[in-house]
Amino acid sequence: MTERSILVAGEMLVDFIPATAGPLGEVESFDRRAGGAPANVAVALERLDERPWLCTNLSTDGFGDFLAATLEAEGVPDRFVTRSAHPTALAFVSHDRNGDRSFTFFREDTADMHIRTGGVDETALADAEWLVVGGVSLTDDPSRSAVIDLAERARDAGCRIVFDPNTRPDLWSEDSTRTLERMLSLTDVLKATPADFEPTNVPVDGETFGRRLLETGPDTVLVTRGAAGARAVAGPDAPWGAGEWSHGGYELDAVVDATGAGDAFLAGALSALVDGSGPEETLAFANAVAAVSTTESGAMAAVPNREAVEEFRTRQRG
Repeated sequence: MTERSILVAGEMLVDFIPATAGPLGEVESFDRRAGGAPANVAVALERLDERPWLCTNLSTDGFGDFLAATLEAEGVPDRFVTRSAHPTALAFVSHDRNGDRSFTFFREDTADMHIRTGGVDETALADAEWLVVGGVSLTDDPSRSAVIDLAERARDAGCRIVFDPNTRPDLWSEDSTRTLERMLSLTDVLKATPADFEPTNVPVDGETFGRRLLETGPDTVLVTRGAAGARAVAGPDAPWGAGEWSHGGYELDAVVDATGAGDAFLAGALSALVDGSGPEETLAFANAVAAVSTTESGAMAAVPNREAVEEFRTRQRG
């Protein structure tokens, strides 16, 4: 995979973003946007000049054509993108007055549940340095087994595994605990919030949350806290060495749409990790990418490029 050392695996779907804030039943119109957390991360990485691959499955329906065209326009290659006759998953977003959002999914035997990873062969994995896995792809088979198999093969090939659980209990066909435990055992860098583990038996108290997750497999845990910023907790096997660091985030005049802010954060953090940044710079850069992404509507559409992020950080320094 020449010049592309990051492989992102997981769902791509269509988000419908409301024209106005308020309960879903009161919204009269929506904007169609490309979405899905792993696809958001892949596009964000491309905009940050990190050149990722995306492994996903798209429908052959009209929405699938729209998603494929989006990837092409963003410069994300389709080498590991498959197509099937299953319908495209749809997510309707609703916002409260503070920009916080909730999702209503239409997802039954959809294309994203049929991700195939066999096309990512051992030669491809030997060239990759990072594999990023999104948790929604683990909710059902056959994608669950395919993505875990990919993670196992990537780990054997020497890739660093990055995992974002993005746990949505209403999407799981069974209890998520065993699957998450299996994925965590393969993970090197975990990006998470306490809400991701509320459906499981992992304690979610704020002060010890990150340290407890180190015991499940990862050597580095990035804990996002929304407007309050983020923390990094690393064990002795982490490239940074053992320690804890935090960044309080950035002041914003207004939040337009927080959809995809966590995905933007993960892309920013991974970009910094690939560039060899230390923990403080990793958190600062990731928080800046996330902050800028909330100033426009739509998860993928709002992701900034590297120039916009640096301009934002310069303004913040005053």
